Amino acid sequence: MSKVLVLAEKPSVGRDLAKVLKCNNNKGSYIEGSKYIVTWAMGHLVGLMDPEGYDNKYKEWKMETLPMLPKYMKLVVLKKTGKQFNEVKKLMNRNDVSEIVIATDAGREGELVARWTIEKAGVKKPLKRLWISSQTDKAILDGFRNLKDGKEYENLYRAAVCRAEADWLVGLNVTRALTCKYNAQLSAGRVQSPTLAMIVQREEEIRNFKPKPYYTINAKTKGYSLAWVNKDNNGRIFDEDFANKIVSKIKGAEGEIANIISTNKKKFAPALYDLTELQRDANKIFGYSAKQTLNIMQRLYENHKILTYPRTDSRYVTTDIVATIPDRLKAVAIGEYRSIADDLLKTKINAHKGFVDNSKVSDHHAIIPTEEKPNLSNLSSEERKIYDLVVKRFLSVLLPPFEYIQTTIEGKIENEKFIAKGKVILSKGWKKLYDKLEDDSSEEDIKEQVLPKLSKGNKFVVENVSLNKGETKPPARFNEGTLLSAMENPHKYINVGKEAAKTLGETGGLGTVATRADIIEKLFNSFVIEKKGKEIVPTSKGKQLIELVPTELKTPLLTAKWERQLDEIAKGKRDWNGFIREMKNYSIALVEDVKGGNSKFVHDNKTGKKCPNCGKYLLEVKGKNGTMNVCQDRECGYRENVARLTNARCPECKKKLEIRGQGEGKIYVCTGANCNFREKASSFEKRFDKKGKVDKRETQRIMAKMKKEAEKEAIEDNPFAALLGNMKFDEK
Repeated sequence: MSKVLVLAEKPSVGRDLAKVLKCNNNKGSYIEGSKYIVTWAMGHLVGLMDPEGYDNKYKEWKMETLPMLPKYMKLVVLKKTGKQFNEVKKLMNRNDVSEIVIATDAGREGELVARWTIEKAGVKKPLKRLWISSQTDKAILDGFRNLKDGKEYENLYRAAVCRAEADWLVGLNVTRALTCKYNAQLSAGRVQSPTLAMIVQREEEIRNFKPKPYYTINAKTKGYSLAWVNKDNNGRIFDEDFANKIVSKIKGAEGEIANIISTNKKKFAPALYDLTELQRDANKIFGYSAKQTLNIMQRLYENHKILTYPRTDSRYVTTDIVATIPDRLKAVAIGEYRSIADDLLKTKINAHKGFVDNSKVSDHHAIIPTEEKPNLSNLSSEERKIYDLVVKRFLSVLLPPFEYIQTTIEGKIENEKFIAKGKVILSKGWKKLYDKLEDDSSEEDIKEQVLPKLSKGNKFVVENVSLNKGETKPPARFNEGTLLSAMENPHKYINVGKEAAKTLGETGGLGTVATRADIIEKLFNSFVIEKKGKEIVPTSKGKQLIELVPTELKTPLLTAKWERQLDEIAKGKRDWNGFIREMKNYSIALVEDVKGGNSKFVHDNKTGKKCPNCGKYLLEVKGKNGTMNVCQDRECGYRENVARLTNARCPECKKKLEIRGQGEGKIYVCTGANCNFREKASSFEKRFDKKGKVDKRETQRIMAKMKKEAEKEAIEDNPFAALLGNMKFDEK
């Protein structure tokens, strides 16, 4: 009897599919049943060949061997997953396997994982595609009842290959060219370079910013205050003499209410979460990095099965989801959400355009809860926080709008215009889910207040006048949340012209929802950016690198243009061979640009300590979790920890402790600005061992190991990461 081979992306998903498809015979690398055999990749099993594989001359990084332009890109089995590939290949070639179902992640990179594996295995059997947005048993069964023909996804596969080959051609050629030219490990790419350029440009704007003093005037009368505004309703005055004249004129004067405008307003809930919006909120509220949020989401989707597919760029659902909303509400009707979910179940679902719109969903709808009831005790505190964010947002779009009366009072005092703003809440609506009702006042200097009952023509006396001095502020530095916003909409952060802004708006900015977190991590790991508190700042290496990178590679327009073309290839509207030809020509031009450069790169972070391997001076670099010394020689690659941030807390001020030094000289030092606590590591650890903290530390160690493994699994999804795996991002 012939069987169907199902290829999943990860072992955990493979086990779920096997359970639903009633495959019980576990053979280690696959699980077999009477009709189906389920196997899996481990992220990528196959990748693009490294340059060295095409020619021995590429083993050494030399300018004269650039650009590297293989006539045909070759695939290789990745060493770390080679054993699993051989097992999958055997299964694909089994005589009783008549059909293959691609059940990898439903997206461009998921398509690549499967197709490259099938291509490298040399198999020509009929292909079907499982395309689902949740990992629940019901979603899997429905998906298998509605399998798509593999031919429908040929163009998506071509687009994925073009993306991978273009990143190889541009990324590896420019990275080698910069590294050879300036004798420093310098990495460049179509997404990381414009992202770094935005961070460097923001730092320049802050450095060159000159604050301007301004003044605001408040007039206090019985029961409320009014703020001075000009005819454009702007309350800031940049001329001190003018401000003082107004203050003198209105002191003790009588004013009159010239106008009262009361407007009934409705504020609808924000749209559902896509990945970027969720990463932004998680960073703002909990301080999670973009990568951390994606990893948590992946667990809630894959392991717990309580949220839908994370790597989505849509904030809407399709009409076919509406019928499933009651089941999703029943699933979340627990704990603090029970009463709201139960109330919604008693009413008819209002499927309005605020969250249901087929035209705004491409591959996957917004992140929403699945029909699976969660066991909250199984969730870690991180998972619970992300789950809560998604549930709240899901419930809020189903609830009525927040309704209030917005009142603006316009007063005249000695022919000067003053205004006061107030709000009367009529119905909290969806905002009852959220503790704080944020201030909706449009003018940052005019605060809302509770206003007494007033009528047009009422007179009032100015009891007190205050002249307040302020200063214009420079633009804020990026944090991970605002950097994600800038990557999504770069045209709002840098001046690119009208036509370019339109293109960027249509193509979704820099990178994709699936890759942005990895790009930010890559910038940290190559020491071109670092964190000061929550703020992201460029390092000296980052600032110099942006000066050296070819101009065109720094603009977000390039990657926007690429994404548009890749989208056209995926839809069958563009020739993919032409795209690769263009990328080869582009790589030639970029290498020539670097070769012709006449700048210098200076290591300004040298330590006085020499590398124990090669004798060159070590460089001090700041990683995300501490400080390291690394060898400036790319070939050597020596590195050592100088100081590492720990989860241990200072017994005096409760700030986090840093561990510094090696061996016997290791000490714990407090990171608090005004705290001088420091203690030898051996005595600090002994002191806490006596208090029974060993078990807790051991638990933390195991948890950290599990988290690292989960992150590693997530990173393995990225084929370009595998290509760059052997490169050492060392110095600043």
